[in-house]
Amino acid sequence: SCGIAGVDDIKLKKCTACNLVRYCSVKCQTEHMPKHKKDCKKRSAELRDEILFKQPDSSDLGDCPICCLPFPLDAKHVTMMGCCGQMICNGCDIENQRRELRESLKSTCLFCRQLAPKNNEEIKINLKRRIEKNDPAGLRQMGTHCHKEGDCSSAFEYFSKAAALGDAGSHYILSFMYRDGRGVEMDKKKEIYHLEEAAIGGNAFARNNLGCIEKDNRRHERAMKHFIIAAKQGGDEALETLKGAYKKGLISKDDFAAALRGHQAAVDATKSQQRDSAEAFIQKWT
Repeated sequence: SCGIAGVDDIKLKKCTACNLVRYCSVKCQTEHMPKHKKDCKKRSAELRDEILFKQPDSSDLGDCPICCLPFPLDAKHVTMMGCCGQMICNGCDIENQRRELRESLKSTCLFCRQLAPKNNEEIKINLKRRIEKNDPAGLRQMGTHCHKEGDCSSAFEYFSKAAALGDAGSHYILSFMYRDGRGVEMDKKKEIYHLEEAAIGGNAFARNNLGCIEKDNRRHERAMKHFIIAAKQGGDEALETLKGAYKKGLISKDDFAAALRGHQAAVDATKSQQRDSAEAFIQKWT
């Protein structure tokens, strides 16, 4: 600190970047910055890494609200409801459709219990309502639609709004837009930033991409940390990378074994007889 004690009439403020020192005023902080800058930058990076390399409790997709099992990382095993935008696993969705056919019931959403939209126009109206309420998933959905239509500028705006609301999937998409210069100027730093935010939010694909970038930069220790976290989330690509790294001696036997166990546990947690039945049904009729 600057040496002035914090008393009733003087409230010391922390350096928000590193939390190492306290200042009595902006002037005090400005005068001390040349001496503090190096330590501040180092500690800020350490604090960022503590957050970045923490194993997420789950993926950014979360759990199916009906069966309460984690969603698989592959989006093809998940269905988005056209009424409320809620994600539901194919197992619950197919089983509900079978029940409605058996009992001659009207098609309703398993989550909000509203009648299923009759056409694309009703789906668009529902999406517009969700966007007006700043629903992150709705904003991301509209961003995806704009991007498919070639309107990258509007897509960027929607993804940015969703990302600001904490949507990891939108952060992940923004990383590609900054990398490729789609709807925005290319910016490597912002690409990395959005990948990191997506990874912190539980996106295993963003985590794997960070590992690949660190690997290309020959920062193998950081790369392996990313790949291990992604593998423990159920990431197949990350696990394959770790297999090759183990053969080259870039990862210890204990860490590799832990990654294998974590990967298997994450994959097993997403499985159920109902989901297997649904996937068999989909493969048969598509």
